[in-house]
Amino acid sequence: MTYDEIVKEAQNCIGDKCKACFTCNGRACRNTVPGPGAKGVGDTAIRNYDKWQDIRVNMDTLCGNGDVDTSFELFGKTFRYPFFIAPVGAVFLHYSDKYDDLGYFKTVVPAAAEAGIMAFTGDGQNPVVMEGACKVVKEAGGMAVPTLKPWGLSVIEEKMKLIKDADPFAVAMDIDAAGLPFLKGLEPPAGGKTVSELADIVKAVEKPFILKGVMTPKAALKGQEAGAAAIVVSNHGGRVLDQCPATAEVLPEIVKAVKDSGSDMKIFVDGGIRTGTDIFKALALGADGVLIARPFVTAVYGGGEEGVKVFIEKFAEELRDTMYMCGAFSLSDITPDMVRCPF
Repeated sequence: MTYDEIVKEAQNCIGDKCKACFTCNGRACRNTVPGPGAKGVGDTAIRNYDKWQDIRVNMDTLCGNGDVDTSFELFGKTFRYPFFIAPVGAVFLHYSDKYDDLGYFKTVVPAAAEAGIMAFTGDGQNPVVMEGACKVVKEAGGMAVPTLKPWGLSVIEEKMKLIKDADPFAVAMDIDAAGLPFLKGLEPPAGGKTVSELADIVKAVEKPFILKGVMTPKAALKGQEAGAAAIVVSNHGGRVLDQCPATAEVLPEIVKAVKDSGSDMKIFVDGGIRTGTDIFKALALGADGVLIARPFVTAVYGGGEEGVKVFIEKFAEELRDTMYMCGAFSLSDITPDMVRCPF
């Protein structure tokens, strides 16, 4: 299948909330919850996409010739590319019932592993979601990242038993999910965490811990204090709070704060990244890698495992081409002066 064929097929079966747009920019699905849009008007999701487009790349082919190496190392493991599939949950609610969460996980996790990257799995209010995720992670030899919602601590303890049995490569929490409506009013209370509470969770994980949902230098340093091995600069795809800055806008100041602290904590970014050229821009602004979510939902609904692999190779080829045309033959060659950033 081609990329266009996958997108067109997804448009036939993804439901009436997501439009499976060829350019996923947050406009067609704004203000659709349930759905891929936002609980507000969706201006943050749109801004996420637009700000990556405002950054331009500096072409320079006076750098000789050679092969481009996109290999990426994280926590002692080497991956083919510096991008992973971000966590997605409740696909039957937000998209269509062609897939449930287990079916989605069974599609993205092995496809990502075969392509040389890794997928994050999602979480949900129904315990079956984490049970299914951990089963798939275990079947993949632990080469995936189960992602906890910021539940109350007793709920997290129960889910951690499943996660430990799966023996994953790393564990994540999308702390930005604190803004999702279904977390409100739960017992025990779910939502934001203090540094002390987060530190207890990190300690209990006994694996590299990835904190997703950091949008300020102050929050990044809090994550570092709690013991996170990596953070993801993320506003939950612009879905949980209008009037936030785009992730691209805050990434440089967060990178600076972490580097100035002397920390070796890894920094990822997501939100509106839609091409390999966008991935290059993120790396030039200081990210170690990126996460991509919504395009892979389209890939799954339109082409299953084959669709996921086609999308991965599309992003990879765009990244390789941009690196080559800007004179970067390895990820370490990518520097801030290879992009023009207006903010």
